[in-house]
Amino acid sequence: MLKYKGYIGHVVYDDEARIFHGDVINMTRDGVTFQGRSVDEIEQAFRDSVDDYLDWAAEEGFEPEKPFSGKFVVRMGPDLHRDATIAARDAGLSLNAWVVQALEKESHNTSARGA
Repeated sequence: MLKYKGYIGHVVYDDEARIFHGDVINMTRDGVTFQGRSVDEIEQAFRDSVDDYLDWAAEEGFEPEKPFSGKFVVRMGPDLHRDATIAARDAGLSLNAWVVQALEKESHNTSARGA
């Protein structure tokens, strides 16, 4: 993974074309891609693409998409909503805090399994 100005780039190698290509993965609305033939080229292309995107947003007068705002909407069935709300209350937490705690726990467990 490449990181620059809060944006994350994911790179794959195409052995037939003999080129690296990537895209910014922590954006949902705007697609930012890049490519290069070497590690140095792909890293520079990633940074250039992010800078170009930010420059384009400034020139066109729109707010560039921020990489992950920290907010997301979760849709669930009414029974799960009720059960989660009760579990949160029993833990002395708001539903939001309870969900964050559960996600953090699972994220840590996933990271530990991948290590």
